[in-house]
Amino acid sequence: MRRPAIVLAVAALTATVLAGCGGENWAKKCTTIGTVVECTPAQRPQVKDVTGDLLDGGKYDVAQDRGKVVVVNFWGSWCAPCRAEADDLERTYQATKAKGVSFIGVNSRDDKDSAKAFERGRVTYPSIYDFEGKVALKFDVTQTSTPATLILDRQGRIAVAMRAATTYDQLQPLVEKIAAETAA
Repeated sequence: MRRPAIVLAVAALTATVLAGCGGENWAKKCTTIGTVVECTPAQRPQVKDVTGDLLDGGKYDVAQDRGKVVVVNFWGSWCAPCRAEADDLERTYQATKAKGVSFIGVNSRDDKDSAKAFERGRVTYPSIYDFEGKVALKFDVTQTSTPATLILDRQGRIAVAMRAATTYDQLQPLVEKIAAETAA
């Protein structure tokens, strides 16, 4: 396949992923500003059956965090923007965990030793080891780049999708906003 054909194939795949689950373009129903998509409770797609093996052993199931706001960050040790945002993610985690907020990382395309070395001294929340990207695909419509961050509401629905690196000043107010919501 020639290079232009490869670029077109990747663009078509990306457009399909962005189109949403079941062909529904959820992002068009939500508010998009730059790389941040925010959805009202009625517009939020439900996350189901997301499980995976943790880097440090054990298993994770998103269902165990139902009732909490869950911040999901997609990262790789090979990703310079991931390194840049790690301190901001940890700072937001520390600032919000007492408010019923949980964080989970999803590591991709890394060997386990590199992933563990990256996390050491940077973040205290766990990460799923997802070398092949199978866990990321379970989030369906949102995980289109690395880094990316999702904020799930207390019902396990995607409230916010951030399709680029984030900062404390950007992430923390969004997490606080979702954490302050009453059940809808």
